[in-house]
Amino acid sequence: MDEKFKQLLLTDLCARLPHRVKVVDVDENNEPCSRVFELHSFDVDDDELYGCVRPYLRPLSSMTEEEQYEYNTAIDKDVEPERFVDWFNAHHFDYRGLIEKGLALTAPEGMYDLK
Repeated sequence: MDEKFKQLLLTDLCARLPHRVKVVDVDENNEPCSRVFELHSFDVDDDELYGCVRPYLRPLSSMTEEEQYEYNTAIDKDVEPERFVDWFNAHHFDYRGLIEKGLALTAPEGMYDLK
């Protein structure tokens, strides 16, 4: 995997650990090949991780009206930029474009029931 993509995936996975991100092992064609599991921790020096694990994330287009309202009213983006990132991570949104880059898979509807 390209070093730039490896660092992007590492940064994203680290930020998502507290939010119970779900991942799956993938084969050389980026196709899921085993069970889905929650990633709780990992060794940042484990090069094999980056080539075979992909998080399941929600595209921004899947944001519900309720979530849009929550996002727009609960976070003052000028004063609390870190809450902006935390909110997207907690709701499992792909705000870094990882799905398009092949570094994440689209989460099936209902995979992350936040209620």
